[in-house]
Amino acid sequence: MKANKQLSDNLQAVLVDLIELGIQGKQAHWNVVGKNFRDMHLQLDEIIVAARALSDEVAERMRALHALPDGRSETVTATSTLPKLPPDQLGTSDVVGLITERLDAAASTARRVHDDVDDADPTSADILHTIIETLEQYSWMVSAENQAPRKHSS
Repeated sequence: MKANKQLSDNLQAVLVDLIELGIQGKQAHWNVVGKNFRDMHLQLDEIIVAARALSDEVAERMRALHALPDGRSETVTATSTLPKLPPDQLGTSDVVGLITERLDAAASTARRVHDDVDDADPTSADILHTIIETLEQYSWMVSAENQAPRKHSS
């Protein structure tokens, strides 16, 4: 099977967001400070590894479909839907919000293109399922860092 332009464009959109997630995750990893630093530092490493593995899977699927993935820095910068990360030291509680927002944005891109990808190539849609599941699980795990338990009334 050969990818049509829409399928290629949709997979490319997911690819650049995953690449940017990995880059921003590493930037936050290097510059995070504060309470629970070590836990956040290590959790960011897990997210970076996942983003890189998932982006590689998308790019290799694109090649299997005779599409050309474009992971060049200028392409990623120009086309990613992820907001820019502040260029300074980042407190751990701020990183929780910033990374959760970026995980949600990347998952949202995968959800946005999912149905069109599924119509064109269900095998590629299976990859999107894994991406969505992984990113949403990390979003939950990271966002829980800033949450407090609900108080139950008696």
